[in-house]
Amino acid sequence: MRARVEEDDQGRRNAYDACFEPCAIERGMRIIGGKWTGSILWHLKDEPVRFNDLARMVGGASKKMITERLRQLEGQGLVTRQVLDTAPVSVQYEITDLGSTALGFLDELRKWSEGLPQHMTAEA
Repeated sequence: MRARVEEDDQGRRNAYDACFEPCAIERGMRIIGGKWTGSILWHLKDEPVRFNDLARMVGGASKKMITERLRQLEGQGLVTRQVLDTAPVSVQYEITDLGSTALGFLDELRKWSEGLPQHMTAEA
C-alpha cells in the first residue's frame, strides 16, 4: 500500500494510509541484506562447504559473524547445517532450494556492481 501525502493548512506534509508492514523490498533486505549474508549464500551456490572453508572464502568477516549469519540463514530455511562424522568433528553448510531462489538477483547485483565506476565505494 502506498502512502498518500497531503499538506495541511500550514503547509506541513502529512502521510496517510501509510503501511505498517515493511514493503516487499524492505522485507527482502531485512532477510538477505545483512552484512555478509549475500556473500555466504553466493559461496554456497555450487556445493556444500565446510565452515572453515567458507570462513576463508568470505574474507574480512570474523568467524563469530559468519556463525551468526549462518544461524540466521538456517533459521530462515535458506541453508542447512550438517555435522560430519570426522575427527575432529566438522560442519558443512548447503544452500536450500529456497536459498537458491536468491542467486538470480545476487548474480544481477554482482554484475551491476562490477559495472560501477571504480571510485564508487559503499562508504561514499
